[in-house]
Amino acid sequence: MFILKVKVGIIGGAGYTAGELIRVLIYHPEVEIVFVHSFSNTGNKLTDVHAGLYGETGMRFTGELPLDEIDLLFFCTAHGDTKQFIEAHEIPEWLKIIDLSQDYRLIGAGNDFVYGLPELNRNAICRSKYVANPGCFATGIQLALLPLAKHQMLHNAIHVHAITGSTGAGVKPSATSHFSWRNNNVSIYKPFTHQHLAEIRQSLNQLQPAFKASIDLIPVRGDFTRGIFTTAYMDCQTEIDEIKRIYNDYYDDHSFTFVVAENPDLKQVVNTNKCLLHLQKIEDKLLIVSVIDNLLKGASGQAVHNMNLMFNLEETAGLKLKCGAF
Repeated sequence: MFILKVKVGIIGGAGYTAGELIRVLIYHPEVEIVFVHSFSNTGNKLTDVHAGLYGETGMRFTGELPLDEIDLLFFCTAHGDTKQFIEAHEIPEWLKIIDLSQDYRLIGAGNDFVYGLPELNRNAICRSKYVANPGCFATGIQLALLPLAKHQMLHNAIHVHAITGSTGAGVKPSATSHFSWRNNNVSIYKPFTHQHLAEIRQSLNQLQPAFKASIDLIPVRGDFTRGIFTTAYMDCQTEIDEIKRIYNDYYDDHSFTFVVAENPDLKQVVNTNKCLLHLQKIEDKLLIVSVIDNLLKGASGQAVHNMNLMFNLEETAGLKLKCGAF
């Protein structure tokens, strides 16, 4: 029986998120990749850039934009480039868009993108034409806090420590991402001012409009390649059994976020679209551990999840991935 597949194009095809997106979509049972666009690599094979795809595809990068041949366009572009592209090109009326940059994540005048965190906006994503994929830090931190916001339980300052792998800094080497600097090293950056804080607060206020306390985020550069390990803590008087019930109820019908009894390891989620959460009370402090793969649950995997919802596909299609730890 012939099955009509979702035809997709990818713009910004040379980066880490694009490489992961291609890797997932190649084996997605309901998808056909029509083109992968890159000006700097036009004519080159995808495997010239994404060497992990050897034997998986013979496709080449293109400089053409056959938008009339696709159903969905993914943007894996640098921040600012998606908005510039949309303003400069005529977008077919039927074409759906998923943007992995930060250009449309914040609600504002003229922004008709839905914020693409399925654990918060699944119903809206299913009905949407345009989706703004969340940031990687924002994903892990929001999943740690959303059940509390839903129950109006965020009243005090939230303290967050989150350490990320080097792939979070992008594919182009920089002074703080190349091997000689990053290996055997740890450092903080953008303390209390990280750009993802705005979308985190936006989502928490969607569920708990009265929340005004600070979110004190200390982002850390880790000496590993993939994943984000987040710990968040705050004052909390509620008993741990009630907190666990609240979290389990919230995520009971979601496919990729799980509350686990044991303290999770980062390796349990790397190469998957999962988020693992662990809850612990120490006297009057609530500690929440959240672990995700920054390139999958924090980027490309979540984008595919959003695509599945937008086209009424099986929610987990193409995303039944096993971690590489064991």
